[in-house]
Amino acid sequence: MSVEVLTTVSPVTNQPILTRNGLSDSEVALLPVFATQAFNEYRLTSLEQRQAIVKNALHLLNGRRDVLARELTEQMGRPIAYTAQEITTAVARGEYLLRISDEALRETDGEPEKGFKRYIRKAPLGPVLIIFAWNVALLAGNSVILKPSPQTPTIVEHVYEVFTKAGLPEKVIQYFHCGSIIRLEGIVQSPQIQLICFTGSVAAGLQVQRAAADRVVPVGLELGGKDPAYVRADVDVRWAAEQIVDGAVFNSGQSCCSIERVYVAEKIHDEFVAAVQDVLSGYKLGDPFDLGTNIGPVISQRSMHLITTHINDALEKGAVDATPDNLSFTSPPFNGNYVRPTLLTGVTHDMDVMNDETFGPVIPVMKVGSDDEAIRLMNDSEFGLTASIWTKDTNAGEQLASYVDAGTVFVNRCDFPSAVSSHLQRCF
Repeated sequence: MSVEVLTTVSPVTNQPILTRNGLSDSEVALLPVFATQAFNEYRLTSLEQRQAIVKNALHLLNGRRDVLARELTEQMGRPIAYTAQEITTAVARGEYLLRISDEALRETDGEPEKGFKRYIRKAPLGPVLIIFAWNVALLAGNSVILKPSPQTPTIVEHVYEVFTKAGLPEKVIQYFHCGSIIRLEGIVQSPQIQLICFTGSVAAGLQVQRAAADRVVPVGLELGGKDPAYVRADVDVRWAAEQIVDGAVFNSGQSCCSIERVYVAEKIHDEFVAAVQDVLSGYKLGDPFDLGTNIGPVISQRSMHLITTHINDALEKGAVDATPDNLSFTSPPFNGNYVRPTLLTGVTHDMDVMNDETFGPVIPVMKVGSDDEAIRLMNDSEFGLTASIWTKDTNAGEQLASYVDAGTVFVNRCDFPSAVSSHLQRCF
């Protein structure tokens, strides 16, 4: 197979902005070999040594915040007003992993019995293939091979550079650019890879899973979401509307934990819709390099088409477009992948927008008559990433959260950017 040339097209202009060369089959095959060699040395380092490297790398990464922020805006379309915070949050989460690493990686004593010593040792696995960048693998003593998204190729290059400058031994971290599932399958199937972590779409995740099916190797998949929010009748309506709009259109709705469907108690439904309209009327869709912009373009024309298809399907099946008048929504910049934030009412579970991941700035609102109906509808989905419940009665919120089929359930908050949240999170 010939070497790939990957082109990044800016969602802001739909013009090519970057190219990167992939590796040949033989070069890809060598990555796990080098990773194994590096692992055999790196596994002998102490946790304190690894913590020092990661701490230094996080400091260096934070020093590149402004550069990284601009690159994220150019390559992703995320408004420049928010991208620096992405780096701050990433560093904060890395620092959190540092703080818990002593406890997390400590040996666990077994049940005492005379004549025996039992314990569980937390040993590094070996080379880890991460189709997404993360820090905990390095803290645990593993070597890492990173495969970034072709849409944001420079970010992994910065990660590699800061860890190298921080003192990470050679080949403990490697990366490669790749857009071919066939070439990716080759490294997934390498017997030297001991763990595979993937974050992305359901379709791509299933391809990774199938590629690993003939191996006995753990595969971690974080895939799509259709995250629901339930707004109870006792809530502060204006405050809830502000939070839910933010949770739904944050990053143009392109977050795996974005709110994608909203269930509202019948008693406050109309008031809530009016409050959402008022909040949306103050948002600005536009050039992401403008500090006043709240919502930039979506990542690609393909994404724009999918979002529009979901909206049209809902309207054809009886939903109402309740989006407020907003000049910026009707006159976005020319050429970019701009999608008008859309508020839909009268939606049902017969519509794609309530079942399939939209991944865009769409807020479908459905009226419910009781807590039981809300929970039933929230759980009526093949997805289960996060969910949120909005109520003044936090005890009732926590009780209801126990019935929601989602990995993380928030009460009075949606996707929280901090490494540690004081709000309810129930993970399994």
